Amino acid sequence: MKKVNNLAVRLRSYGLLGAIMVAAVTCFNTFAWPLNNAETAVVIPAPVEDESPTTSPTETAIFAGGCFWGVQGVFQHVKGVTNAVSGYTGGMQQTASYQEVSDGSTGHAESVQVTFDPQQISYGQLLQIFFSVAHNPTELNRQGPDSGTQYRSAIFPLNESQQRVAKAYIAQLDASKSFSKPLVTSVEVNRHFYPAEDYHQNYLTNNPNQPYIVINDLPKIKQLQQLFPTQYRIEPVLVN
Repeated sequence: MKKVNNLAVRLRSYGLLGAIMVAAVTCFNTFAWPLNNAETAVVIPAPVEDESPTTSPTETAIFAGGCFWGVQGVFQHVKGVTNAVSGYTGGMQQTASYQEVSDGSTGHAESVQVTFDPQQISYGQLLQIFFSVAHNPTELNRQGPDSGTQYRSAIFPLNESQQRVAKAYIAQLDASKSFSKPLVTSVEVNRHFYPAEDYHQNYLTNNPNQPYIVINDLPKIKQLQQLFPTQYRIEPVLVN
C-alpha cells in the first residue's frame, strides 16, 4: 500500500495523465483504506491560552498537516494572513526537494509557512483552523491517500510563546475529547523552512479541477467558510 501511496504522490505533479492516474489511485485507496473523517472538519473550542496582544504588524508560523497543497490553500483563504508558502521543514537543506522528501527518509514534513497580522488574527486562532479544517490531527504519518512521515501532523513554533500556546492547545483538545482519538501532532524544534518548488505554490488555486484537489482539498475551503465565516476571505492571498 505504501508503494501505491508514494506513486500517487509523484503522479500529482504530472499534468493530465498524472491527474487521471491519481484519480485511479485515490479510488483504490478509498476502497482499501477508508478516509474516515480525514477530510471532514471537526468543530472544536477556541484555545484557552493564546499569545499576548501585540502591536507588531507581522508574525510567522509554520504548520505541517499532510500535502501542503491543501494546507496552503486553507490559510490563503484566512483573513489576516498575508502570505502562505508551501515548503519543507524538519530536515537538511540539501534534501529539501520534492523528489527527495517524497521518499519519506529526509526528516522533512511538507509544511506551510504562514505570515500573518497578529492584530487581525492570533496564533491561537490559526491553530484552531489548522486542527479543525486544514487536516486531521489524529492521523499518524498520513493524511487522506498519502502516507509517510513527510505527511505527519506537526507544528514548528518559532518562539517560546508559540511553543507554549501550541502545547497548551493540544493538551486542551485531548482533555476535552474534541476528537474521537488522541492528537498525534508533534511540536518540533527544527524550524528551518525551505520553500518548495514554484509549481507547488498556489497549487489549489491554479488546479481547481485536478481530481486530487477536488477530492481532498476543495472540501476544506468550503468547511473553512462554513465553520469560520468571520475569518474566511473569498479571494485567496497568493504567493507572488
